[in-house]
Amino acid sequence: MPEEIKTHVLVVGGGPGGYVAAIRAGQLGLDTVLVEADRLGGTCLIRGCIPSKALIHAATRLHDMRRHAEAAAMGISLPAPPVFDIRGAVAWKDGIVDKLNAGVASLLKRAKVRVVQGWATFRDGKSCDVAGPEGEIRIRAENVILATGSEPVALPDLPFGGDILSSAEALSLAELPASLAVVGAGYIGLELGIAFARMGVKVTVIEAEERILPLYDARLTDPVQKWLERHGVALHLGARARGFGDGKLRIETAAGATAIPADKVLVTVGRRPRLAGWGFENMGIDPERGFIPVDGQCRTAMRGIYAIGDLVGEPMLAHKASAQGEMVAEIIAGKRRAFDPAAIPAICFTEPEIVSVGLSPDDAAAQGMDVITGIFPFAANGRALTMEAGDDGGFVRVVARRDNHRILGIQAVGANVSELSGAFVSAIEMAAVLADVAGMIHAHPTLGEAFHEAALHALGHAIHR
Repeated sequence: MPEEIKTHVLVVGGGPGGYVAAIRAGQLGLDTVLVEADRLGGTCLIRGCIPSKALIHAATRLHDMRRHAEAAAMGISLPAPPVFDIRGAVAWKDGIVDKLNAGVASLLKRAKVRVVQGWATFRDGKSCDVAGPEGEIRIRAENVILATGSEPVALPDLPFGGDILSSAEALSLAELPASLAVVGAGYIGLELGIAFARMGVKVTVIEAEERILPLYDARLTDPVQKWLERHGVALHLGARARGFGDGKLRIETAAGATAIPADKVLVTVGRRPRLAGWGFENMGIDPERGFIPVDGQCRTAMRGIYAIGDLVGEPMLAHKASAQGEMVAEIIAGKRRAFDPAAIPAICFTEPEIVSVGLSPDDAAAQGMDVITGIFPFAANGRALTMEAGDDGGFVRVVARRDNHRILGIQAVGANVSELSGAFVSAIEMAAVLADVAGMIHAHPTLGEAFHEAALHALGHAIHR
């Protein structure tokens, strides 16, 4: 007979949505079980956000050292180019992942959450069977939180396997390819493509739309495209990949068919919720347009069953999943909560980085809003210049209503602008107006001064522009 567990809260999936939900439920004194088939941390920690940022950092360090070996800069020169070992970089990356994975396990233990390793298959809405190293376990729960995350989408002509990689395989290569074709110029494709280009790989990017990062406006993406062009990354826009063989990727463009030499092909055309294999059909849950429909409290159509994160729709971001997980745990504990953020930040860790929070000028116009914008370039920011980050076309842009100056959106492109996202979100969540930001004293010299100056510019009196 399988072991039987009865619990108040069952969380399926140990990613940034699931483990946060479980920890918060445990903190609130709820008997909680978390089931995870793989390692704790999910896609983001194990084979996504964290490992990709680690390799991006390693690639950036390598690129900088190679530049100093080619010519002196800032009084620094190297007598010979650095030697790069991708295995060493991957091992360093894996060490970071292992440390954070162990940290998640420790936090769950501290919150008195029982972790069951294995794959959960639901028999009905409130019970599942788990097959794993502990043997067969049957779990019955009063409340269920589904947090099974998402998976990369393959193309019919480019199924994953061999030399055709998803982002997960690309982060664990044993050897660098001489050439890499990246299919998809969204944030995942460009983040990894730029990192490999910095490592010395010949990178080609293929995108079906007519420009890179099509979800962002052209003014934000132009600095990224210029970096790609300056560093020899070939772009094929308005092109579709049709197959791979004999070391060549076949593509179709408006000018006709052509083939691109490539040792490896990285497919990054999107992600989809992981819906299959869990027995969701036995729970009475019917996905709509590929996602599980939920209300403002992440409740599904079945009482006591919640879904969070990538399962419930865009944006498919780790921080959204974490916020929903924390909220659901508190709702189960009897607190009054709803998921109604004023803004969810989106970041591209490209070169340079892009941050977008709230509405862009185009978004506001599409909603019929009359807005004013303020822009301040990093070329006029002292801290950016001291970081060699003033010449990449970066800027901060503020979008506000014309009538009452309430800030609707903030965007930035430039070196390290991801670290400004917290200030941007705070301004929108707290319903700040332009005068609020303009009246704050921002520390000098910092990149944050560009936010201050952009607000001043929208008001018509920027000091340093």
